[in-house]
Amino acid sequence: MTRIIIIAIIVLLPRLLAAQAQTDVNVKSNGYYLNPIFAGDYPDPSILRDGKDYYIVHSSFESYPGLLIWHSSDLINWTPVTHALKKYVGSVWAPDLIKYKNKYYIYFPANNTNYVVTANSIAGPWSDPVELKINYIDPGHFIDARGKRYLYFNNGGYVPLSDDGLSVAGEIKHVYDGWKIPTEWSIECFCMEGPKMAKRGDYYYLTVAEGGTAGPATSHMVVSARSKSPFGPWENSPYNPIIRTKGSSEKWWSKGHGTLFEDANRKWWMVFHAYEKGFYNMGRQTLLEPVEWTADGWYKIPDDVKTDRPIKNPLKANSTSSLSLNDNFDGNTLKPQWGFFGGYDTSRFSVADKRLSVNAKGNSVADCSPLLLVPSSHSYVAQVELQMEGEAIGGLVLFYNGNTYSGILADKENILANLKGWQFPTVRSVIKRHVFLRLKNINSTVDMFYSVDGKKWVKIENSVEVSSYNHNVLGGFVSLKLGLCSIGNGAVTFKNFIYKPIK
Repeated sequence: MTRIIIIAIIVLLPRLLAAQAQTDVNVKSNGYYLNPIFAGDYPDPSILRDGKDYYIVHSSFESYPGLLIWHSSDLINWTPVTHALKKYVGSVWAPDLIKYKNKYYIYFPANNTNYVVTANSIAGPWSDPVELKINYIDPGHFIDARGKRYLYFNNGGYVPLSDDGLSVAGEIKHVYDGWKIPTEWSIECFCMEGPKMAKRGDYYYLTVAEGGTAGPATSHMVVSARSKSPFGPWENSPYNPIIRTKGSSEKWWSKGHGTLFEDANRKWWMVFHAYEKGFYNMGRQTLLEPVEWTADGWYKIPDDVKTDRPIKNPLKANSTSSLSLNDNFDGNTLKPQWGFFGGYDTSRFSVADKRLSVNAKGNSVADCSPLLLVPSSHSYVAQVELQMEGEAIGGLVLFYNGNTYSGILADKENILANLKGWQFPTVRSVIKRHVFLRLKNINSTVDMFYSVDGKKWVKIENSVEVSSYNHNVLGGFVSLKLGLCSIGNGAVTFKNFIYKPIK
């Protein structure tokens, strides 16, 4: 009997782990971790090791304040540090976080140009963005043997930087054409992007993404080339692509945009992003895999490492993640999970007495600059208490972009439904400027509720299915976020925002 039980466990364990991985995002256990290390929309990760500390930043797009920096001492558990960008410059794409001569820099593209922000401490204060006046994307900083500074870009070219890193000091020079993708592969486009440089031994290693960031499951990939000079000529790796989704049956789709780095124990890793099958609307999530070096000086992912299987912890876990999406609005500052869509106006809101007050703006969810956060689970309940002043309309919504959003709202007396921008009263004359609103999202089917006392909840007749709120349908490279709305004239006060994952 014992032998039968042991055999059954061995046979069933992979299935159990796979089932758990589908429902329990970012599971961690003693000695192992399970991807993702950032659940939800955290694309284009750029990682910096500073001694025994690790810092990471992601694309923040239209969310402001932007460029949220995170800290970890074990690569698995992460704590927010600060936002590096408060001045609006447009939609922020793939950044590069680096340290040079005890100063920190983030290079990033936005609005068809590139910018840099700087700080003497990772915790800030960070400078206002300085425009570099070059219109390629995905800058990757590197330093040559003489200590001179450069940026690689998505076109396979590089430009020299001034010594202070705040301006371009020459013309772009094209030196790398990428790795040729077999024509029979299903990809979105060649679309070389995300160049990152690493040095090991006598070689510089240039890591880039190809294949398109979305499209078919097999589109995105990580490729590598090496040279004894950071300016080439480049020799493509015989192990290309280093990382790629091979079929739509896999859990993680469009794996790509990798950064190669060495940890404090001289082990090598790659951080990258991918979409999760069945949860495309969560955006591109951050994943981590170990890297091994071959005898002839190439790197690859170990054969026994599978992206969706438990992986041995890179470092002994010695920290815990500290960010909760719940917010009772204590203190007098906005918590780091929040960002306003399309700009950051500190005069518009205040946090005090466990309340968030937001002045009303615009005539719809689209133009009210909703306050958004990134959901981290497949299914969840989100709720908040609202008090409307003047002619303001408050709401709890699921927001993709200014054209696509849905949710439940309230004016001074009515409950309103918003279904992909079609907004109408659904329950009339049931409140007096005060209400609790709730969204229940079960695998992209969303039910909506209101309550007058926070205890007895009433489901409205309107529900919405939001799996199509994703980049492959709508474009934009973003994800479906939770949002608080303050629309019209007056103000809306929010209290006790609750986010509860459903397993």
